[in-house]
Amino acid sequence: MKTRGIKFGAVIGLAAFAVAGVVSAQVVVQPSAPPPVVVEPSPPPPVVVKPTPPPSVVVEPAPSPSVTVQPAPAAPVVVQPTVPQVVQAGDIEATEVRAQTIYANKIKAGDIRGTIHQTRQVKMDGRGDIKAPSVVASVIYAETIKAATVSADNIYAREVERR
Repeated sequence: MKTRGIKFGAVIGLAAFAVAGVVSAQVVVQPSAPPPVVVEPSPPPPVVVKPTPPPSVVVEPAPSPSVTVQPAPAAPVVVQPTVPQVVQAGDIEATEVRAQTIYANKIKAGDIRGTIHQTRQVKMDGRGDIKAPSVVASVIYAETIKAATVSADNIYAREVERR
């Protein structure tokens, strides 16, 4: 019985020490890793497009008008003759002679407009005489020009007489 008493005393003594805090057991609590969180997005809702029906069109014929249309009298047509590129003449008599360039041996005019260049002689093959109110061309070749007005960018003449 003695051994039993010793054992009993030892257990009580250890229990007293444990209660008193002499013997302490170390307990370590380690938290476990949190479980992984997986977020899956929900699929977007389906999009339904309904086309609008075309508008209905109703065509009704218009009543025939009781208006009588009379055409206006035809306007007179003025035909502008095309300007010849080159005019060659022996003598030209006119109220007005116009060109970009004039070549003549003799010019008699009251009004001469343009740059005059003095030349010795203009050689050409005159093809008859011209008498008209107005002579217009790009280039004019003449033996003699008699006019009230002669105008050109460049005038090449041997003799110029203002009258």
